Amino acid sequence: MIQGDFIGILFVYGYVALLLGVTEKVLVKHPETSRKVLHIMVGNIAFLLPIFVSREMMAFVAAGPFIFLTFLMSPYTPIKSIRGKTSSAGHGMGLVYYAITWTVLAYLFFDYMIVIAIGIFAMSYGDGFASLVGVKYGRHKYNIAGDEKSFIGTIAMFFSTFVAMIVAIVYYNIVQGTGFHFTFISVGFLALFAAAGAIVEGFTPKGLDNLTVPFVIAAMYWMVFII
Repeated sequence: MIQGDFIGILFVYGYVALLLGVTEKVLVKHPETSRKVLHIMVGNIAFLLPIFVSREMMAFVAAGPFIFLTFLMSPYTPIKSIRGKTSSAGHGMGLVYYAITWTVLAYLFFDYMIVIAIGIFAMSYGDGFASLVGVKYGRHKYNIAGDEKSFIGTIAMFFSTFVAMIVAIVYYNIVQGTGFHFTFISVGFLALFAAAGAIVEGFTPKGLDNLTVPFVIAAMYWMVFII
């Protein structure tokens, strides 16, 4: 294991452990909010990606194990003492899909970490804020695929994803010199990606948006700005 990978793995596991501890202690009386805050803040692992130097270590050692760990925390866990105690907020397999997405993106786009970051931020900040805003202010609902969404949540999804993508691009321009130039056209494409993510999120049921949204937005970014 190369030193950079070792440090990256320590940072990832340490950060996630810290988040779990803080959200459980501070927001124990508000489990729904705790779950959503965790969902959003885990996305900050995107800032740690440049530490890694090995595709396999990032995908299969840093990201992959969380598929198993989050499944053990889900309502479908084989551990009886945990079953039934998981938060009812959100969808039971949402965090598992989250971990699957990061693992796949890390393996496919290791050489273009900005693409991984774009996907992670769309999944964490975009979808996370859509849920928080939608639950609190979503009076006007719609149901397309058997899962109730709110119009204000979809709007929040668009704006939070758009802003998160800009933050990711600025960060990777500084850290990795990705050379992204902000022009009227490039920013317009980012707005288009955010809109596509919001639409996909609105059509996707049962937590599967943690798979569909990041893959769609990452693929669009890849096709427009990388290929």
